[in-house]
Amino acid sequence: MDFAKPIRSGPVLVTGGAGYVGSHAVRCLQANDIDVVVVDNLSTGFERLISAPLEVCDLRDKEGLFDVMRRHKPRAVMHFAARCYVGESVRDPLGYYETNVIGAWNLLSCMKEVRCQTLVMSSTCAVYGVPQSLPIPDDHSRRPISPYGRSKLAVEFLAEDFSRAYGFRVGRLRYFNAAGASQDASIGELHEPETHVIPLVMRATQPGAQPFTIYGTDYDTPDGTCIRDYVHVEDLADAHLLALKRCEDHGGFACNLGTGRGFSVREVISSVERVTGLHVSYRTGDRREGDPPILVSGGRFAGDVLGWRPKRAELDRIVEDAWRFEQTQTSGGKAP
Repeated sequence: MDFAKPIRSGPVLVTGGAGYVGSHAVRCLQANDIDVVVVDNLSTGFERLISAPLEVCDLRDKEGLFDVMRRHKPRAVMHFAARCYVGESVRDPLGYYETNVIGAWNLLSCMKEVRCQTLVMSSTCAVYGVPQSLPIPDDHSRRPISPYGRSKLAVEFLAEDFSRAYGFRVGRLRYFNAAGASQDASIGELHEPETHVIPLVMRATQPGAQPFTIYGTDYDTPDGTCIRDYVHVEDLADAHLLALKRCEDHGGFACNLGTGRGFSVREVISSVERVTGLHVSYRTGDRREGDPPILVSGGRFAGDVLGWRPKRAELDRIVEDAWRFEQTQTSGGKAP
């Protein structure tokens, strides 16, 4: 078999497909008539978020993972399975390297064994560290400042080396802050404990809820709080589909996925109050280690080459979809 010609038959295997971004990617693939098999250990994912065949497997279990891949013979892999919280990674770097790096090494090794050479991987803007230029270009130097960012950069290096040595076609998608939920409110962000800004701010509108904590109010930004580029999760799913096609047709690449516009933590609070009509209870705290002041996407590859344009880029639209899903969690699973 010629490694230069990607396999076009078989399903796409989606690791972490029962998680937040992965479940939206699964739905996008299925909507485009692509067969999917999900691999997830369900440690943070939810089986109810997916409607595809599920193999319960931890990527650290290389033998089990190889058995899954041998049976399904995937044409490609979309890799979402990882631990992904900056603050947690500072407290538990060992766990992050074990899950993210060893899991990815097992995945790439098993792909090589079954001769599946197309990989679209979820990377992160955290590989850049504190940006030297803004907005951050696709070819910005990679100098992560957190164990999470360093573990994801290690996975990028692994993928790059496999590409050179074995002819893998790898799309490395460095996306910014995933947010929002599906338009029909059937799938969305479910984390326990929750650490992402938008759902935490929304929860702080409820009677008796803990106030939202703004970590750091003395950053060199217009209002003193961190600025982030929030990208709708359904836009991210669309980008993964385009990346799959690009890898299969033309080979690997790396690019940013973001809107090119940043919003501060205080602006997120204001958006939630506009959308919900409710008051957000909040307090201020110290900065968190590993948090750069500003992370905003730049670069032209996603738009010019992939043909990707965020369709749901307005912050209020992102918050509206997230709020609709949040309400389903307290209304018997039905959107209001």
